[in-house]
Amino acid sequence: MGFLPLAVLAVLIVLVAFLVAVYNGLIKLRNKTEEAWSDIDVQLKRRYDLIPNLVETVKGYAKHENKTFEDIANLRSQAMQANTPAEKAKADNMLSDTLKSLFAVVENYPELKANQNFMDLQSQLSSIEETIQQSRRYYNGNVRDFNIKLETFPNNLVAGSFGFKKFDFFEVADAKEKENVKVEF
Repeated sequence: MGFLPLAVLAVLIVLVAFLVAVYNGLIKLRNKTEEAWSDIDVQLKRRYDLIPNLVETVKGYAKHENKTFEDIANLRSQAMQANTPAEKAKADNMLSDTLKSLFAVVENYPELKANQNFMDLQSQLSSIEETIQQSRRYYNGNVRDFNIKLETFPNNLVAGSFGFKKFDFFEVADAKEKENVKVEF
């Protein structure tokens, strides 16, 4: 074999190795991002499961606040049915706002604030809210890393050939939605 065929073979080997490395790197980051999204889903499910218990506890004290309870039930259902990060963020933010009104109702019932069951639920919700916030940051960090790798040259050539798509960040729409759910009494 002459020099030219060996050079062509070497270039092909390097090119294939490069394609494999880029492809595998994109797969790794995509899987990490999907795993991070799954973590958010798990935490939101914990939150959605806790909300009915919290509402039932408050209902016993504030029977005339039916609209607030109905709103929470409807928004919880919408949030559980959302699929994309954008849909999930919008539904979750609306649910958070409605939970704020539930806690405003609680302020009118000092005996409820002293109820041990309510205090336990409130503590669990506070913990879940913190974990959701951490999960969102982790997910958004993975989205950032994946999208950067996807858009940088020459990775973008490989990514486009294999159909990789950018991920959406989990973000809130406006400043009002960025406020934490108030769970302090």
